[in-house]
Amino acid sequence: MSNENKSIHEFDFNLICEYFSSLERQGPGSPEVTIKALSFIDNLTNESRIADIGCGTGGQTMVLAQHVPGHITGIDLFPAFIDLFNFNAAKLNLQGRVKGIVGSMDNLPFRNEEFDLIWSEGAIYNIGFERGLNEWRKFLKTGGYVAVSEASWFTEERPAEIDAFWQDAYPGIDTISNKVARMQKAGYIPVATFILPENCWTEHFYAPQVAVQEIFLKKYAGNKTAEELIANERHEAQLYYKYKEYYGYVFYIGMKI
Repeated sequence: MSNENKSIHEFDFNLICEYFSSLERQGPGSPEVTIKALSFIDNLTNESRIADIGCGTGGQTMVLAQHVPGHITGIDLFPAFIDLFNFNAAKLNLQGRVKGIVGSMDNLPFRNEEFDLIWSEGAIYNIGFERGLNEWRKFLKTGGYVAVSEASWFTEERPAEIDAFWQDAYPGIDTISNKVARMQKAGYIPVATFILPENCWTEHFYAPQVAVQEIFLKKYAGNKTAEELIANERHEAQLYYKYKEYYGYVFYIGMKI
């Protein structure tokens, strides 16, 4: 893999965690998009159980909790994210029904058919879209929903520079139609699919990073790993502005059959 196209996973986990802990959202998205995705999901009650897998610090989870009844369990690999998640829940007085726990997507601590809804914004790529949908299905009740956002191609062909970047960063990226077909093959009825608007990247993800990057670079002046991490994030942002007509995040919502 070229230095120019480093995957986020190649950097020091503690540095990654510190950097992204400073952001309200750890990936592209917005409250409006979370609410829109929720609009396709029926039959949630006070007894419903919801999992947010790869929840980060809970930016989207708190929006979920303010717009649906039921109990939400957020799970993430990074303890620092979960500390912030639970702090954010308490700050909004949601701690009675929103709880964050530390855990890995590779070994989820859930029971079969425990959930009415599994949510995951910008995180399923950690184990792959197809694997995630297949493995998470057993945790859903029949008729339960899965809702995930995922990097996707908008076109069948794209310039070599952006194609190489994504093949390095996430080889699982694919076209929307192929993603929907995989969802159906995994045992879900595809309910809705929509592209996240540009402001989910520009206004809610890249813009907040600018000030954070300056602080981070001052704190870690001379630290090559930290400097490379910021260079990587800036490179990714530049590529988005250059090639945004070819790719973006897409929400995929399905119902277990």
